[in-house]
Amino acid sequence: MSWLHDHPEIRTIRVAACDLNGQARGKRMPAGSGIKVESDGTRFPFSVLNLDIWGEDIEDSPLLFESGDPDGVLKPTGRGFVPMPWLEAPTALLPLWMFHENGAPFAGDPRQALARVVERYSERGLTPVVATEMEFYLIDDSTRQLRVPPSPRSGKRRPGADTLALRALDAFDAFFTDLYDACAAMDIPADTAISEAGIGQFEINLMHQADPLKAADDAWLFKILVKGLARSHGFAASFMAKPYDDYAGNGLHSHFSVLDADGRNIFDDGGPKGTPALRHAVAGCLSAMRAQTLLFAPHGNSFDRMVPGAHAPTGVCWAYENRTAAIRVPGGAPAARRIEHRVAGGDINPYLMLAGILGAALAGIEDAQDPPPPITGDAYKLDLPRLAETWEAAIDAFAHDPWSARIFAPELIRNLVLTKKQELRDYADLTAQERVELYLDTV
Repeated sequence: MSWLHDHPEIRTIRVAACDLNGQARGKRMPAGSGIKVESDGTRFPFSVLNLDIWGEDIEDSPLLFESGDPDGVLKPTGRGFVPMPWLEAPTALLPLWMFHENGAPFAGDPRQALARVVERYSERGLTPVVATEMEFYLIDDSTRQLRVPPSPRSGKRRPGADTLALRALDAFDAFFTDLYDACAAMDIPADTAISEAGIGQFEINLMHQADPLKAADDAWLFKILVKGLARSHGFAASFMAKPYDDYAGNGLHSHFSVLDADGRNIFDDGGPKGTPALRHAVAGCLSAMRAQTLLFAPHGNSFDRMVPGAHAPTGVCWAYENRTAAIRVPGGAPAARRIEHRVAGGDINPYLMLAGILGAALAGIEDAQDPPPPITGDAYKLDLPRLAETWEAAIDAFAHDPWSARIFAPELIRNLVLTKKQELRDYADLTAQERVELYLDTV
C-alpha cells in the first residue's frame, strides 16, 4: 500500500530526479496524482538531467535539438514518498530516476552511473558499505556580507570558529532538533553532529549502510533538507565548497568497506594495517584521483577550497590515521577497517562522487594494484603528485583520461564535460559577489 494512504494530510507532492549538478529536477502535482505516478512514473526530457547550474540548456547538447529533445521515462527509485517538512503545506517528495522507452537505463543519469558500479561489485559477490560526513555552514545572507546567524537563543553572533563546542550546537538547538526529526521522518540515518572549524560550520555523519545507492540518496536528500529547513528557520544553509575566504571550506568525506558473499569485511586482517584488498582499493583510488578531480571539485568555487593547509587534500597520497592525506585508513576495531576518501567538497553530486570512488577501488582490486608506501607527517609539506589544480585541467582530465572510460558510460562523460564547459565559460563573466550568490543556495 502506498505511503500516501497512511498520510491523508499530504496536500501536494513533488516528483524529482537528480541532474548532473546534483540539482532536483521535476514537477509539482496534486496529492491525488501520487498513486498513479508511484505506479506508472512520469516523463520529462532527457535534456533536463543535463542542464547547467543556472538551469539553462546546454547549447551544444546532442540531447536537445539534434535529437528533437525527446522524453525519458522517470520511474520511482524504490524509496517511495518522503515528507518535505520544511514546506508550510504538508508535502511529499517521490525520488525518481530515468530510463529509455524500452526500459533500458539512461546512461546520462548520475544515479544510473552509480548503479552500474554497484552491479559490478555484485557480479563479484561483493557489497560496498558506505557512510558520508556532511559539512555545511549556517549563514545569514540577508546582507551582501555573509555572517554567522545570530543564535535564536541569545540573539548573539559567535565571533569565530568553535571546533567541537557544545555551545555552538546548542545555540541552534531548535534547528538541529527539527533536522533530526526530519531525518527520521525521511529515513536518513543522521548520527553525530559536531561544530567544525569555520564560523557557523557544522558536520553531521550519515551512518554506514550496505547499499551505496541509498547512501547517495540519503546524501542528496540531506542536502535538500538542510537547505530547506534552514530557510524555514530564518537563515541559509550552504554546502558551497568555500563560502568564506578566511575559514575552512565544506568537505564531504566518504567512508567505505567491502563485504564478501558471507558478509565478511575483505579489508579486515585482524590488525591495524588491513588486507591486500584494502591496499589494492587504495591504489585504485589514488591512480584515478587526478582524472576524477572534477567529481570532487565540480564548480568554480570548488578550487578555492583546495589549497594547502586548509583541511582539504591537494596531494595524491594515503596514510594511516592522518587527516592531511587524501585517503586515510582510520584506526579502531579491525572488523570495521575501512577507507576514508577525503577529497570531495560539499558541493559535489553524491552519485557521481561515489561512482568514481567505488569504481576506482574495484578497479584496483581487480588489477591487484599496489599503492605507494603510506605517508607520515604533514602531506602539505611533501612533494606529491597533484590533483588537477584548475577547473579547466579537471574538465580536460575527466574528458580524456582512460580512468573515466573505465568507470563511466561515454554518454555521461560527454554530457558532464559539456555541462562544465558551459559553466566555466559563463562563470568567468561573474563578479565575486555574483559567484557567491550562484552557489550559496544551489549546491
